[in-house]
Amino acid sequence: MKASTKKLSQISPILVGLMGSGKSSIGRRLAAHLDLPLIDLDDYIVEKIGRSIPEIFEQDGEAAFRQMETDALSEVVGKPAVIATGGGAVLSETNRRILKEHPPVIWLKATPEFLATRIDGDSNRPLIAGGDTLSRLRELAGIRYPLYEACADFSLPRCDMKKSEALHEILRFLKKWRKQQKKRL
Repeated sequence: MKASTKKLSQISPILVGLMGSGKSSIGRRLAAHLDLPLIDLDDYIVEKIGRSIPEIFEQDGEAAFRQMETDALSEVVGKPAVIATGGGAVLSETNRRILKEHPPVIWLKATPEFLATRIDGDSNRPLIAGGDTLSRLRELAGIRYPLYEACADFSLPRCDMKKSEALHEILRFLKKWRKQQKKRL
């Protein structure tokens, strides 16, 4: 690990964004680059509860899942890791407070049109199952984008950006962010 990367590994970035924006896949790359584990909040919940996200939604409902999400975020935040939240984590005021208290938060921003091409027909995403994916994503964006923006220390427009380019931009931001944090001390 290079010295500059080693210094960045002391940062625990949190990724937010709509489903399909790349939180898990870019999170894996970022975690590998920073030599940190990736904690994917959805995977964490599935492992802890022993059921898939669609099963949790079907059996317990979205409200119960959102509470599990808050509990999980509270358990993992502050650990030396890259955290990839679920797309709806920002819906909870408690979660938004947690995110603001544990920077840096990076919003992987993508248009509903871009996301629809990536996730249409994905049966593991209960909020778009059996409906018009693009319309649903537009609806979710209208609700969630202002919340992501309010929590984010950095917004990265994804669209046609390759994952390697996204990683490069995130690392560039983290270096600047770390310097700003040092100046504040």
